Amino acid sequence: MLPDREIVNLSREESFTAKVVDYPSPAARWHFHPEFEIHLVAETEGVYFVGDHIGRFQPGHLVMMGPDLPHNWISDLPAEGTAEQRGIMVQFGASLADGMVRTFPEFRKLAPLLGEANAGLAFSPSTAAAARPVMEELVGATGLRRVALLLSLFELLYADTQRRRLASANYKPEARSFMSHAINHVLAHIGQNLHTELREPVLAGLVGRSPSAFSRAFRKHTGQSFVRYVNELRISRACELLAHSERPVLDVCLDVGFNNLSNFNRQFLLQKSMPPSKFRRHHRMQAAASSEGGYSAA
Repeated sequence: MLPDREIVNLSREESFTAKVVDYPSPAARWHFHPEFEIHLVAETEGVYFVGDHIGRFQPGHLVMMGPDLPHNWISDLPAEGTAEQRGIMVQFGASLADGMVRTFPEFRKLAPLLGEANAGLAFSPSTAAAARPVMEELVGATGLRRVALLLSLFELLYADTQRRRLASANYKPEARSFMSHAINHVLAHIGQNLHTELREPVLAGLVGRSPSAFSRAFRKHTGQSFVRYVNELRISRACELLAHSERPVLDVCLDVGFNNLSNFNRQFLLQKSMPPSKFRRHHRMQAAASSEGGYSAA
């Protein structure tokens, strides 16, 4: 089965994203994206897939994956079971990694690590244990502190001499073939045009399907309706803007594609159980508390 394209939200105010992930989630499926990903499991056990590798995971499982490498984690949970904080995920573009290596001679030692990540890398339990507090703080960190924590994380991963390759030597991810799937074209279009008006019949026409056939295919591949998928993506991007910029709420509303503030507030409250202004205050309080607590990298 071809993997689905995942849209990674990176605002103009940040060069990478760090977030807590829950399970089950529409994003928890066989998928790929052009960004690097560092994935730490905090809760649950189960089976994971990286390229052609299949293995078991448990809390403390730390993996790094390169661009376009398909992957998925499936937790062993009873029916209707959930994990609100299954793991922590850091994602960054290849341009960030390449820029660091080109600009700073000290970063050239990272080049082998980044290259190895194209096949997926699993790290030792001791590295995972050391990385966890760094990644936990990274989720709420702001400004230069985010960058310092990311560098600390890179240092830990680079120093792990016990890291091991996951996908086989013969496995080569082919993003171009993955993108041949019509729905992946649509998902890419949504990600690139989230700030514009997006109408399901128009996108159905882009891939030569009737609205009803498109709706069925979209729900099958994403696990949710077109409207819900777009709204969740827009609210996710709004959260990044609220957390890492000073833009007024109305500007954020328009930037992520909502055409009126009342609908934006309603969708935000539905997904985050609080209004946008409270979310911003809450995030800043967490960031301040995290900064005061501090973290000293070993």
